[in-house]
This record gives sequence, C-alpha cells and structure tokens, in this order.
Amino acid sequence: MAQRQDRTARTGSLDGEKIVEAIGLTKIFSDFWLRAKARAVDGIDFEIRRGEIFGLLGPNGSGKSTTIKMLLGLLHKTKGRLLVFGKDPSDVIVKQRIGYLPEESYMYRFLNPEETLDYYAKLFGIGRRERARRVGELLEMVGLQHVRHRAVGEFSKGMTRRLGLAQALVNDPEFLILDEPTSGLDPIGTRQVKDLLLELGRRGKTVLLSSHLLDDVEDVCDRMVVLYGGRIRAAGTADELLTDTSRTVITTTRLSGDTIARVDRLLQDTQGVGVDSIASPRERLEDFFMNLVEKARQEQIATSGAQHGGRTASFLAEHAEREPGALIEDLTRDRDAATVRSVEVASRTPVPSGPRADVLQDLLNEKRADQPPPGPAPARGAPAKPADVDSSVIDDLLSDDKRDDGGRRE
Repeated sequence: MAQRQDRTARTGSLDGEKIVEAIGLTKIFSDFWLRAKARAVDGIDFEIRRGEIFGLLGPNGSGKSTTIKMLLGLLHKTKGRLLVFGKDPSDVIVKQRIGYLPEESYMYRFLNPEETLDYYAKLFGIGRRERARRVGELLEMVGLQHVRHRAVGEFSKGMTRRLGLAQALVNDPEFLILDEPTSGLDPIGTRQVKDLLLELGRRGKTVLLSSHLLDDVEDVCDRMVVLYGGRIRAAGTADELLTDTSRTVITTTRLSGDTIARVDRLLQDTQGVGVDSIASPRERLEDFFMNLVEKARQEQIATSGAQHGGRTASFLAEHAEREPGALIEDLTRDRDAATVRSVEVASRTPVPSGPRADVLQDLLNEKRADQPPPGPAPARGAPAKPADVDSSVIDDLLSDDKRDDGGRRE
C-alpha cells in the first residue's frame, strides 16, 4: 500500500526532459529475399521522461523485447523515429548512460561476484579505488556480501538475478532498463527490487520496467503501455487504466448488522440501489509474507543463500547532487588525506639508538653535504656548473685503460 501511495504522489509531477522519444516506431523482420516475415513492432508512439518509472506490458510475442533491443541499439528500426537522450540509440555516448538487465542473466561461471562486478566496472573505465567502493556497496545492497568469494556457477537463479541487477547499476546509469527483473526471485527479493526502483525514482533515475508480473508493475510504475501484436492497446497511469468508475467503495471500522441494515435501507430509499456485498478487508499476501519473515529473522536462524539486501548504494545518487567543481575537490581531498597519513606514519616510526643510529646519522650528513646549497635556479639553457672532481681519479682510469689495450692503441 505504501508503494502505491508513493507512486501516486509522484505521478503528475514528471514533466522534465524526454529520455526516450518514439514516433511511428516500426520493426519488420525480413527473410533472405527481403520479404516481410514478421511485423514485430507496428508504428508505436510513446515517450519516457526523466525520473519516471515506465512500464512495458504485453504477452509473449507482443514486441516488448524487440522494442528494448531497439532502445539499446542492438536492432535497427525499419522506419519511424527513435531517440534516446536526444541521440540515435547506436551512439556510444548514449550506451555509457544506460544500465541493462536482460531477461536471462549471463555471467562468467568461474568468477565470483566481486570479480564479476569489478570486470564490468573496468569496461566503463572506473578507477580502482572507486571500483572497490561500488562493488562493496552493491553486494551489500543486493544481499550477496556474504558469498562475494563463491563462484557464480554455484548460484541459484535468484542469486544470479541479484548479481545481474548489481551489474546493471555498476556504472551509475541515468536510464535503467530492466527486463523481468523479479524473475526467479523469492518474495523478499521481489519486495527489495520494488523498493529499490521507487528509491531510484526518487533520486531522479529513469527506469523502463518490462514484466509479466502485473502486480509488480502496478505497485511501482508511474505510467505504462500495453502491447499486443506489436501495437499499443492501452496507455496511461495505473489509476487511469484501473479505476472502476461504476462503483464506490466506502471503508469504515467494523459495523454491526443493524447498522448495515439501516445503511442498506437508506441507499434504497435515496439512490434506488442496495449493498452488493459486505466483506472484511484482506491483507496482501506479499505484506503477510514479509511480516512473517521479519518475525522469523529476529530469531537469528542460520540460513544460506541470498540474504535481505542492505541500503541503496550511496554512489547511485551522487551525480545528481554533485556540483561541477566537486570532482576536483574530491581529488584534492584524497591527496591531502594521503599526505596526512604519510606524516602520521613517519611520526610513529621509532628512532633507532646506539651504533646503528650513529651510522645512519653519518649517512644523512653525507647526503646533505652532497646536495647543492640553496640558491637561485640556473637560467634555462645555461650550462650546469660542474662539480668539484678529483683529477687524479680520472688520470688513474685513463692509465689503466692504456695498460689494458696492451699497446694496441695508435
């Protein structure tokens, strides 16, 4: 219920930049002789705005996956107009700003979660220190921090989907495309994904959600379209599509039988209708399950597999709050912090005593003596001042060289 209220509060306030714009989008698959074989997408129009959670619904073969592949630049449209961030989807710059979770998660079996996320972060050119931070936060967020060193090939489908979701977020995308994100997840993971989507929406992320689980879409999506046969059959918010305007629901505390009878007579006398049915409100099965699991978790029973995820990774919101000069400030702060740590380590280093200390002091004195005295730097292009050299050493070397030649020099 809280999810529906949060979604309703955000609906109607999404009038920002168009992240996706499709006009007359069509995709026709042809055979070898270029004859039309299948019209997968047939002239659809829709747009997705910044900060919106947009639902793409439809049965198998309705054109959802084809539409997603065109948004990713994996398929070229046959005709129509399609822009992502105002550019063609095949533009590499566009791909850097997108995170994608396919319907099936394909991971390297012999890598562990930590290595997997680190590998994908390297593909986006993320630095080593930032990679380590993001990997740790994402594994905690999806509940896989305790199996971070297990091979992915040993994971269940649900755990692999959790890792796939973390992989889709590793580059901190502005536009997140999720194809059946809750497939294979238990109710805990499903609730976590829906909470995460709502949190990303609050942070200004744009999400395209394609799912066969209609309850999930209803809970989190601001707007949605329903595809069938490659065409859009319905579009709008959940309230616009689902509200039954022919009935009225009144919710009160529990009423006695006499009160219900008087209400029924009143409706018949004034409106000419009676009470159709009387029932006590039911708790949603998902809410019941989550409450039951939460009580059981307090018993601290040892379990294996995926755990309940932690808080949303902090870096996912940083780009929206960061000012233009913040990156330089962060780098300067890291450099200053490293300098302070070096000084602290040097101050904690014990000073030797005894004969070794005397030898060390002699070496330091010789090094200082070898250093040139402080003074103005020589002008550019001016010859360097030669140091004092013992000419006898050079004479000895030359005489030795002559002796080694054995008189062969002319």
